[in-house]
Amino acid sequence: MARPPKWRRVDQEPAVTYFKPRGIPLRGLDEVVLTVEGFEALRMSDMEGMDQDAASLRMGISRQTFGRILAAARKTVSTAIVKGIGLRIEGGNYICNSSVSQDENAPSTDERVES
Repeated sequence: MARPPKWRRVDQEPAVTYFKPRGIPLRGLDEVVLTVEGFEALRMSDMEGMDQDAASLRMGISRQTFGRILAAARKTVSTAIVKGIGLRIEGGNYICNSSVSQDENAPSTDERVES
């Protein structure tokens, strides 16, 4: 029996979910996918300057898991930049903090996003 997924908490979904190199048409453009929790890990670590302990607590995961998510996200973004390919932000196992009520640990099943 497979282990159930651990839901990662994110503050909000990204407003922009696709980036592509300028001057290259979408038709035939290769792309890589960055998960929403990877996007959140990058935002908290690189933009907000949070350490991994604080960020992992905020996402509701272990520090080691946060480190793995962050490393994978950095590799995905650098691959898109170096190779000049599209970057799509979607999917993952996450819940938005804004959708969690005060007295519950997780929203109802239809509010969870899983890929």
